[in-house]
Parts: sequence; structure tokens; C-alpha cells
Amino acid sequence: MTQLKFAYWVPNVSGGLVISKLPQRTDWSFEANKRYAQIAEKNGFEYALLQTRFIASYGAENQLEAITLASALASVTEKLHLISAVHPGLWHPAVYAKMLATLDHISNGRVAVNIVSGWFKKEFTGYGEHWLDHDERYRRSEEFIDVLRSLWKEEETTYKGDFYRINQAPFKPKPKGREGIPIFQGGNSEAARAMAARVSDYYFMNGNTLEGFKKQIDDVKARAAKEGREVKFAANGFVIVRDTEEEAIALLRDIISHGDSKAVEGFKNSVKDAGQSTKDKDGMWAESTLEDLVQYNDGFKTGLIGTAEQVADRIIELKKLGIDLLLTGYFHYEEDLERFGQEVIPLVRKKEAALTVSLV
Repeated sequence: MTQLKFAYWVPNVSGGLVISKLPQRTDWSFEANKRYAQIAEKNGFEYALLQTRFIASYGAENQLEAITLASALASVTEKLHLISAVHPGLWHPAVYAKMLATLDHISNGRVAVNIVSGWFKKEFTGYGEHWLDHDERYRRSEEFIDVLRSLWKEEETTYKGDFYRINQAPFKPKPKGREGIPIFQGGNSEAARAMAARVSDYYFMNGNTLEGFKKQIDDVKARAAKEGREVKFAANGFVIVRDTEEEAIALLRDIISHGDSKAVEGFKNSVKDAGQSTKDKDGMWAESTLEDLVQYNDGFKTGLIGTAEQVADRIIELKKLGIDLLLTGYFHYEEDLERFGQEVIPLVRKKEAALTVSLV
């Protein structure tokens, strides 16, 4: 049984990982993110996910671009894998393929990409791009992935799609890995799950209950099997580890009670284009309450709140469901990231070892 991998959200936008007015010690600057990356790498994290954001949507007034920052963080780390998020529609896939391959060489094979089909209409129309219907955004994303993979693997690429055209384009240097660069993708909708089954390496899931995660995993696994493929699963969770469960829950309540109601409501209105706009009404955030949206990827739902032992036990339950990678967010980034690495990850490793023995 392979070990569960740990990742953290890179706070490369201002405002932290919660839409709350409760003061949090989290900074979006390069210097801060350099410290966070080095702390994470030293304390057992394998991956870091850099958000893609160009226009403020929920109070994130400042944004550092993902792949540029990933390049900088690659130069100050040695082991951490950097997942750069990208919006098809704002980038051409051949250009982004070259950027990723370049970063792969700079980092000695420590790059991955997260394909974000997009939910924030203003980010596209504000930059003069057409806003596509929900399922069309996923069709474009799938073509984007097709182009990436072809350029990384073929000596010369010709591609005729509905969104992209590539004409006898050579591509060198190739990424360092023979299989190219790992591709992550999220989304709850029918279109997202179908796309993940066909083309993605990892399927990212917003925070959820154990039952909710199981439903998504079972569905995508079955779809992938029909395609003759296997997909790995990554789940989002917001972490609050304190000495007692009462302290952890008290902080959660404070975060929610100090939620920026105007920003949360604005975010909720923006994401209607992602959730309720889908044919099956089952897209991202379709069932999220205002309290859920204070952590804008439903991270509270995952239940990583309590003592180190309680959180480690919950993570083992996630692993049993088939989750391969856990993406974590924090309130006071520097100390909370370090605490998770020092207290929770070692406990998870012990529990994983015990779990493996019990299965033999």
C-alpha cells in the first residue's frame, strides 16, 4: 500500500485561505511563500498547489501568478513538487506546455499542472475572452490537455480541435519524465468527472464528507475503468490542530462568526456559474452553505479539526476511501503548517504502517 501524499495550498493571493475578518498570520508575498515552502519541505510535505487568480473575486486583492512563483520556489527548494494551476482560455496550451517543460528542467522533474476550467466570468470577460457555457469550458480543457500531452510525447504535433490548432509543431526539450508531467483536475459536475476519467492523472475534490468523497471516487473510478485507465484522487481539507478538540472547534467558530459576509455572498454569486449552471445541478459549490464558503473550497467539511490524533485518524479514514493525496489549508500559515508536519504527518505514517500490517 503506497503512502498518502501531503500537499498544501500556496497562499499566493492575499486574504489567506478563509474569507474571514478574524486576524490571521498568513502572507501572500514571495518572501513569506519561500518560508512556507521550506517549512513544508522540511516537515514531510511532498506537494504545493499554486492558485491561479488574475482578478479579485472574494477579497483577494493581490495575486501572484502561479507558474512564475512556482519557478521562484523551485530555486529555493530541493524536493517539493510544485503544482501550477492554469486557466485554459487565458493561456495557449503550446505556450504553457513550453513553460511547464522549462520549469520541469529547472526543478529537476518537480512540476505538475492543475487544469482549472474556470468559474469566475469576470476573469475571462475582463481580459477580453469569450465566456463559454459550463460544459464547453470542460471541452476546451480536455483539448488543452490533449495538446499538452501530444507536445510532450510526440516529435511533431498536428492537432485540429474546436478550440486549438497546432500545425506540425516540434517540441524540445521534452519534460524529464518519460510519461510527461502529472496532470491534476477538479470539478464536481458530470462534465468534470467524465473528463477526469478520460484524461487526468489526479482528480481533485473540494472538501466533503466521507460519504460524499466515496460517491465521487466510486463514480470516477468506474468511468475510468471503462476507458481502460486508472485515476488517482486528491481531496481538499482545511486543518485546525490544537491541544484540545474544544480549542480547535472554538477557532473554527470564530473564523465563521467573523466571516466577511459581503465577500462570501459575492463569492457565492460568482460560483453560481460553476455549480447551479450545470445540467445536473451538481457542479462545484452546488450544495455549499454560506458557512461552508467561508473556506472557499469547502475545506471545513472534510473534518480535519481537532487534536493531532483526531486529525490523523480522520486522514486514515480518507486513505481507506482511496484518497492518494491530501491538499491542506491553514489559518496561521507558518506555525500551523509546521505543526501539522511535526505532529500529524508522523502520526499518519505510524497509522499507515499499522494499517498495512493489519491487511497482510
